[in-house]
Amino acid sequence: MVFNTGHWWTHHGKIKGWDYFESRGQLMEEMGVIEAFNKALRTWARWVDRYVDSTKTTVFFRSISPEHKRCRDNWCYNQTTPITTETYVQRFPRNMISLVERTIQKMRTPVRYQNITRLSEYRRDAHTTVYTSRQGMLLTAEQRNQPERYADCSHWCLPGLPDTWNALLFASLFGTTSTVS
Repeated sequence: MVFNTGHWWTHHGKIKGWDYFESRGQLMEEMGVIEAFNKALRTWARWVDRYVDSTKTTVFFRSISPEHKRCRDNWCYNQTTPITTETYVQRFPRNMISLVERTIQKMRTPVRYQNITRLSEYRRDAHTTVYTSRQGMLLTAEQRNQPERYADCSHWCLPGLPDTWNALLFASLFGTTSTVS
């Protein structure tokens, strides 16, 4: 089984994935995103520990896939090469990655952790950017000329970076179990 979580937890404004959180049937007006993310991970971990037979099933958790939205120097629009230096500042919240890693460490069920976040942060060139579609239609020339409004810096081109994730997954199926340390 392969599980993951995504960068949708970090979206704000009109692209935010939800307007409120609910816990045990109660609307949680004051719950922050990090707290909700932590609750979601704990719920997932309890489910895996309760229902997955680790003698018959291998559990993988693929880390969070980053995006490169309007990060000025790191923006993916019109990029043809990966980031090749360590000097860029990534905006993805490291505390969310730490929550995933700590949750996995506390579980009874062994989970193989596939950390694709840092690897993928370098590949700003692998996003669909303006070569994407809206409602099944390719962007018009006018839309492609407005990348700040239409560029897709969160989805990945195929073939490409997701193939690397799958090659790593395949290799880990036949390799040794790794753990978060």
